[in-house]
Amino acid sequence: MRLEPFAENHLPGLDVLFSDPLSLRHTRIPEPPPPGFAGQWLKMYEEGRRDGSREAFAALDDDGRFLGLALAPAFDRKAAEVELGYIVLPEARGRGVSTRMLRALTAWAFEQGAQRATLIIGVDNPASERVAERCGYVREGVMRSAHLKEGRRNDASLWSRLPSDPTSTAAG
Repeated sequence: MRLEPFAENHLPGLDVLFSDPLSLRHTRIPEPPPPGFAGQWLKMYEEGRRDGSREAFAALDDDGRFLGLALAPAFDRKAAEVELGYIVLPEARGRGVSTRMLRALTAWAFEQGAQRATLIIGVDNPASERVAERCGYVREGVMRSAHLKEGRRNDASLWSRLPSDPTSTAAG
């Protein structure tokens, strides 16, 4: 698996993510995504790439097939803090893709000067929490009613990793 900057040629892969109930449930992607959302999302990340405020990478397998997205939706370079996230195609789940994506994304963030990386994971997403653990993230606690989506407020766990933390706290 490799990461490359998210670009227009990756947009067809978003159709699968946008039609997957689990991807929609566990992300901030609107349900349903409005017309043109994929292009707007790409534009937002391209602008963020230019000003250093966010980044997105497409995850590809060895044959160049799209597996998902590794995201840095908010990068405060002055504070050296970054929020990270990942979305994996249904057919790529359960094969360690999320773990490899997050490890690579975390390494990228620290190479960019981040001194604190965070993940915000819905409390109803234990699979993603296991990925965070495998990648050396520490669960800091639960943020109650932290996110509004589709008229519902949801609790989310906050996870963090510092460059000085061990790479992993569990096998994987």
